[in-house]
Amino acid sequence: MAVEGLIFTKEDGIATITFNRPERLNAVTEAMRTEVHRLATELRTDEETKVLVFTGAGEAFSTGADSGELTADYSGPLPPYILKRPLGWWTLPVRYFPKPTIAAIPGVVAGVTFSLALACDFRIASEKARFSMVFVKRGLVPDGGATWYLPRMIGASKALELMLLGDTFDVKEAERLGLVNRVVPHDQLMDATREFALRIAKGPSVAVDLIKRGVYKGITNDLEAQLDYETLAQRICFQTEDFKEGMTSFLEKRKPEFKGR
Repeated sequence: MAVEGLIFTKEDGIATITFNRPERLNAVTEAMRTEVHRLATELRTDEETKVLVFTGAGEAFSTGADSGELTADYSGPLPPYILKRPLGWWTLPVRYFPKPTIAAIPGVVAGVTFSLALACDFRIASEKARFSMVFVKRGLVPDGGATWYLPRMIGASKALELMLLGDTFDVKEAERLGLVNRVVPHDQLMDATREFALRIAKGPSVAVDLIKRGVYKGITNDLEAQLDYETLAQRICFQTEDFKEGMTSFLEKRKPEFKGR
């Protein structure tokens, strides 16, 4: 189902969702948010998809929610389903996506789509990228999980500074803070992202998925619980064809050719 403002493609195991409203700096509408939720939910069980990438058309990743919708009358009665769901409902399938996720950031990223980028496992940024927790400048509280992600990534004090000031900062500061994995020349962003994604997509899929799950479990688990998880995960891997290929290729001193099973 095509939704205005979004482009979806899938090639070589890489599913890509592109925010495509460059004239609005890719601000996201309710329809776009709903479609992101639908795609991320459906792709969970798509065996062909090994990596999920988000990016923006033109010179921006996205400036967040469309201001035209934000200025609608939110003071009056709202439908119960809206009242009950969190504002970041549409980002949850991204945060809990079982396969690796990447945000490829060509330019400005702000508001709730900054939160979406933080929900991804990796962030690859153009040298022109700029970042802002702009909410406070609109009289709002950061949403989409920002108050959960940022303190865990950069510490409470620095997270508060970014949120309470709402200043825009450049990619060098984002890299210093550990918010991006790589900074690349602007015109090489998607090539670099594709190369990064392909390396993951060609890996042993079962092990890749279990590694991702293990890392996030390790953030909250105690050591003993994590050792139990690693034991279970390793025993699953022992049963895969990719484990056999990994061992065989090692003994034969060649590059492994994983099949994802």
